[in-house]
Amino acid sequence: MPVITVRDLTKTYQTGGDIEVRALRGVTVDVEAGEFLAVTGPSGSGKSTFMHILGCLDRPTSGSYALDGDDVSRLSRDELAAIRNRKIGFVFQGFNLLARTSALENVELPLLYGRHKVSSSERHRKAREALAAVGLTGREHHHPNQLSGGQQQRVAIARSLVNNPSILLADEPTGNLDSRTSVEVMDIFQRLNAEQGITVLLITHEHDIAEYGSRTIAFRDGHIVADDRNGSRRHASRELAALPPRS
Repeated sequence: MPVITVRDLTKTYQTGGDIEVRALRGVTVDVEAGEFLAVTGPSGSGKSTFMHILGCLDRPTSGSYALDGDDVSRLSRDELAAIRNRKIGFVFQGFNLLARTSALENVELPLLYGRHKVSSSERHRKAREALAAVGLTGREHHHPNQLSGGQQQRVAIARSLVNNPSILLADEPTGNLDSRTSVEVMDIFQRLNAEQGITVLLITHEHDIAEYGSRTIAFRDGHIVADDRNGSRRHASRELAALPPRS
């Protein structure tokens, strides 16, 4: 069974006056568990709206969205919030870290808002494990202003992992990073996908970043206009090995 099943999904927004914006126009797609899917398209194509619905941040106007076989397209806000906390991790272009809070405490935040109370010692353990998974052992007590942009994004990825989600949604996660750091971040996503089986959905307008996925779908005017398997997908680890060391 696909982890994500979308059928005839539409989303219409009302803007000023009686103007309607049809962001999605009948999208149908399946995403298998363990896929690394890149979602591309120009600004206004519908890709961000699509990801907001998949992330249970918004609801469609019509159509259906099943997550792990359960139709979530008509759930209440509280029910959607519970699913987000339990099943989905988010990584954004902006790192969204609390400036006066350590890396460890930033990563612990999702554990404070779950339905089940987690002890302080358990929060620390889970957060340390998540930071170790992204290569930040020893940086637990650093604040964001003591970390590079790439390290801050690693903290954000660790935060998205702390609840052991089955799906990671990454919205332009390399948008604020230089080329080498972008490759390092993509290496983390590829490793999480390959070694832990996490389904990764990545929004990007950069074609070279999309090539790290195993599959790419392209949006235009609210429709999926291309759906391709990346047979010769790029491998971040190989590119990192070929890059000269940092000066």
